[in-house]
Amino acid sequence: MTSALYIDCCIRGEQSRTKRLAESFLAAYGAREDVKIERLTLMDEPLIPFTNGFFWQREQLLEQGELDHPRFRYAHQYQQADRIIIAAPFWDLSFPALLKVYIENLCVQGITFDCNETGGCFGVCRATKMLFLTTRGGALEGSPMDNGTKYLGDMAKFFGIPSFEHIAADGLDMGLEPVEDILGRAISRAETLAATF
Repeated sequence: MTSALYIDCCIRGEQSRTKRLAESFLAAYGAREDVKIERLTLMDEPLIPFTNGFFWQREQLLEQGELDHPRFRYAHQYQQADRIIIAAPFWDLSFPALLKVYIENLCVQGITFDCNETGGCFGVCRATKMLFLTTRGGALEGSPMDNGTKYLGDMAKFFGIPSFEHIAADGLDMGLEPVEDILGRAISRAETLAATF
């Protein structure tokens, strides 16, 4: 059985076009008998930036080697999944800040990555594949202005996940093509990928 962790950062909820894309993928993927999907909705989680006492508590726990503390539950959950699926819209050249706060919670030495004697870091996550599902108002596929896709691809490498893919519905707000046509193509790609992901 393949365990998949779905990380939902679709801030607009049911009005989110990214959520439509993600739910289409999950419906096809979850229909497979060999897949079990665990959902994590970031908007429902008590995620806050690392500041003041909250930051120093984390540092103290790491120094004491208390990696089983509840503070590190997100890192353990992520590390144990066979597949990672992230859904988030394109915002301000990247993605919503909430996703970055979540990722900071994942970066825990001894859980999702470790370091060797020379200071080199290497990922220790179980997942072999990561998928990023997104929607963009502008035409940014392949553009250096899309920092979110590149960042998540780099994080996949950092965590030791060898395969990173993304599917984007691009140019939704440009008015050059019906939104449903653009979204429909992305959904079709996502449903096709679900058979082999």
